[in-house]
Amino acid sequence: MSSCETLIRNSSVVDGSGGAPERLDVALRDGMICAMGASLRIDAQTVVDAEGRTLAPGFIDVHTHDDIAVLRKPEMLPKISQGVTTVIVGNCGISSSPVQLRGRLPDPMNLLGDADDFRYPSFSAYKRAIDEARPAVNVAALIGHTALRNNYMDGLDRSASDTEIQLMCAQLQEALDGGALGLSSGLAYLSAYAATTEEVMVLAQPLAAAGAVYTTHMRTEGEAILDAMSEAFAIGRMARVPVIVSHL
Repeated sequence: MSSCETLIRNSSVVDGSGGAPERLDVALRDGMICAMGASLRIDAQTVVDAEGRTLAPGFIDVHTHDDIAVLRKPEMLPKISQGVTTVIVGNCGISSSPVQLRGRLPDPMNLLGDADDFRYPSFSAYKRAIDEARPAVNVAALIGHTALRNNYMDGLDRSASDTEIQLMCAQLQEALDGGALGLSSGLAYLSAYAATTEEVMVLAQPLAAAGAVYTTHMRTEGEAILDAMSEAFAIGRMARVPVIVSHL
């Protein structure tokens, strides 16, 4: 008879494949699943009877603004209590890194926290903070277009110059090299509405080589929504990357 640390018996297992739930036992050793099957014969230090309960992989919350929350309250009880074990931060063009404020905290970056919370001038600095905080959830990060604009533009009510775009590209590339998932935009907000499609296209160019994605809170969800969708798809088509529409 093999052994394990924890044996969960009689659970209704949903494995994420889309198949029907199965009544199975699941054995854990060193934090990993070491065996799974009906009526396992295995010696366990701890046995949990999960009769009437469902056992499933942790959920991924793909659209969050938890950038600062995972550092302020790393226990993340609102998420893990709902089965969420991974959060994607940096949505809607706003991210907590890389950020160097040039003055007042622009809207909607204030959704993430106060000016004092933006203390991560590089993506690597944010990663170090996550490693130190050890939040109860996995954290994967997008880089916000508005955050990049804030770093290099004296005003966000205009399109970026070629020089400003190239500086943003360099900072985005550094984050992608460090493991960022991709670029997000919030073109519906005044802090990015003046950005041209071409500005975002240039920023999106490094994404494919990094295996990254483009996520967007589109310019509008009103009467011109088809134009907004066409813009999002044109950016993805040019960059040859998947497009994720945040809100529809």
